[in-house]
Parts: sequence; structure tokens; C-alpha cells
Amino acid sequence: MRKTGLYFGSFNPIHVGHLIIAEFMLEHSDLQEIWFVVSPCNPLKKKSSLLDDRQRLYMVNLAIEDDDRFKASDVEFGLPQPSYTCHTLVHLQEKYPQREFALIMGEDNLQTFDKWLNYEWILENYHLYVYPRPGYDAAERKQHPHVTFVEAPNIELSSTVIRENLKMKKSVRYMLPPKVYLYLDEMAFYK
Repeated sequence: MRKTGLYFGSFNPIHVGHLIIAEFMLEHSDLQEIWFVVSPCNPLKKKSSLLDDRQRLYMVNLAIEDDDRFKASDVEFGLPQPSYTCHTLVHLQEKYPQREFALIMGEDNLQTFDKWLNYEWILENYHLYVYPRPGYDAAERKQHPHVTFVEAPNIELSSTVIRENLKMKKSVRYMLPPKVYLYLDEMAFYK
């Protein structure tokens, strides 16, 4: 069984913080690969603020194309909207029975995990690899046998900050993987 970490996100756009967390998770856990699952419609976010699904997937592919430990996944594009993690997990387990899937999330998501559809089922059937987020404390869930905390570095960077800087015509060059930066600049996204 290949242990595959699922890193769900809007990736609107993907940035170096996402890549740092993903690599740290691989290097400091028993995960063997990470799939960046591009979410077309997170039930807890506004769809209107999202760049087109395929554009976000393309940028994830640009960001990770030179690293065979990573894969971009559009699995949720073909599933009913909005995207619920429990439905995606069932679909992936049926399609890839030879893989053991685990979720990667920040402590902020773990703290609000009880808002997720069928969160108890997810927690009982899948391992969660959690990285710390400043200002959040999911202490009550840290004790669960399926929750593993990985002391990844705190990255104070978000896609929102990048989009805001682009709108203000400020440079975000070093916040993005080089190929993603060039593509965003060429397409004038978020401006």
C-alpha cells in the first residue's frame, strides 16, 4: 500500500508556502507522495473569488512538474458540487484501492473539523497529518490516534495576500514558484 497524502485546497494561486508544507510533510512523516487536490468549490468559501478551475490546476502542475513525489489532482472536478471531502475519499478509495490515503491540513482546519460533513467517519477511517497554524489550538483533537502533528514551519503567507498584492500592482515574485509567477504575470490574473 502506497501512503498518499491528500493536500486539498483552492490553490488560488498555489504559492511557495504550499510547497514548503508539502515537502516538510513528506520529509517528516511516513507519507510517500502528496497529491494536491484542487477543489473547485469548497462549501466554506465563496466561489466568485476563485480563478477558473482549470487555470488553478494548470498552475499547480506548473509548480510541481519537476518533482515526481507530487501530483496535481482534478478528481473533484467530476464530482457533485460543492465538494465534500468524505465523498472525494470514497471515490478515491474505490478508484485506487492499492493506496492508503491520508489528509494533510492546517491546525485551523482541524479546529473547525466538526463542521465538515461526516467528519467522525473521516476521522475514524483516515489519518490526518496536521501542521501548526499561528493563533489556532486544536488541543482536544491532538490526542486522537488518527491525528499526527508534524511541526512544520509556520508560513505567514496566503493566496489572499498574493491576490491583494497583485491587485495593488505590488510584486509577488518570490512568493510564487517561478513558473507560476511568469504565468500569472503573462495572463494578468488577479489584477
